[in-house]
Amino acid sequence: MSHSKAKRHAISRRLLLQGTGVAMALPWLESFPVWGGETSKLEFQTQFPKRFATLFMACGVNAEHWWAKGSGSEMELGKTLTPMQPHKEKMNFISGLFNKNATGVGIHPGQTGNILSGASLQKGAELRGGISIDQVLANHLGEETVQPSMVLGCEQPITGYHETNFSMAYSSHISWQNATSPVPMEVYPSLAFDSLFDNHGQQRNKSVLDRVKEQAASLSRQASFDDRAKLDEYLTSVREVEKRIESIRGAQNKAVERAKMKGESLVTMQRPDNGLPEDIREHMRLMCDIVAMAFQTDKTRIATLLLCRDISGLFYPFLDVRKAHHSGSHDDRSADWEKVSRYYCSQIAYLAKRLDAMPEGEGTVLDNSCLLFVNNMWSGNKHDSTKLPLFTVGGLGGTLETGRVLNYLDEEDENRQLCSLYLSIMNRMGLPAKQFGDATAPLARL
Repeated sequence: MSHSKAKRHAISRRLLLQGTGVAMALPWLESFPVWGGETSKLEFQTQFPKRFATLFMACGVNAEHWWAKGSGSEMELGKTLTPMQPHKEKMNFISGLFNKNATGVGIHPGQTGNILSGASLQKGAELRGGISIDQVLANHLGEETVQPSMVLGCEQPITGYHETNFSMAYSSHISWQNATSPVPMEVYPSLAFDSLFDNHGQQRNKSVLDRVKEQAASLSRQASFDDRAKLDEYLTSVREVEKRIESIRGAQNKAVERAKMKGESLVTMQRPDNGLPEDIREHMRLMCDIVAMAFQTDKTRIATLLLCRDISGLFYPFLDVRKAHHSGSHDDRSADWEKVSRYYCSQIAYLAKRLDAMPEGEGTVLDNSCLLFVNNMWSGNKHDSTKLPLFTVGGLGGTLETGRVLNYLDEEDENRQLCSLYLSIMNRMGLPAKQFGDATAPLARL
């Protein structure tokens, strides 16, 4: 069977609600084991899809409060990691890993554009780096889902060159489809939502739920008691997100018109004139919700979310922090930067909570996923990338032991490569790669 036919066959086995200009994939329901085709319920419960998502924060953390010790329910977390308290038995706190090719190259872009590839980056006008782990996985698993990967961001990319002569494209993108091309990143929540539900055509601004409600009601009548509850919960979640999307869709449409009138590009306009949500808390939460629903419905199994780009200009008035992200990172031992670091940690905690509330077989969607939180440097003041702040959440279908603190700082450089972690994740997701980036072996002790 050809790749395209195999993909059509896999997609045809999804459970869909369809209406005018919309197709809504559903979570796995025991009454309708369509995800598994002819596979029995018992067999399929051991074959739930494995998912991988990366959430990225730039410019380091407050190192004084970024620590963990102990294991399992007894694990102790530093102040910055307290949002992860409910999930510590499902997380791995990993310290001491680094990207060799992101050291000794100058600050910022050269420390960022290879965060998911480990590739050596080229200076000057021609972009050259390497394919990122999410896109390697998307190429391998993409034929099994409608959307090979989901690449989202909460801040517009920037153009031009840094003083180090690296392109600012490296600071703006973490997902790369090949050595020379970043994956286009969706920064508008309404467009990401539309993509999730194939929402298009003249009725795009109308409720997707209203357009499938008759099919949903019919399906509910046929479902088991447990599946009916799961379906109702899912549709309620979609409705809640849809209402929030509606409130910002109008602002985006106005921004498009404003840009046309002024002859400007939305990319060059400042928030909120560019139509992005003024409140970044709502922006980030919506993007996390969209990733959660995409994983729940098997729309995609691979996602990256750039919470902020490198050299970010985001502000945090809700934290009572006055400095913008980048300038604030230069005082990285301050109480203000600790608040910012903890805020970003709370984003992956929110996504983990969403996924852990989604039953799937004997476990949850989180149990079948691996979420990675990663930063491009340890210290924003020193621009130190000789070790990176990161942790994972989720057991990846039982293949990843969790509730551990793993320290590689005292290992030889070849035994603490970030790409070894990526290679380990690839192998656990069914990709039998023997090398990735600068790594030729999986991460020991993982």
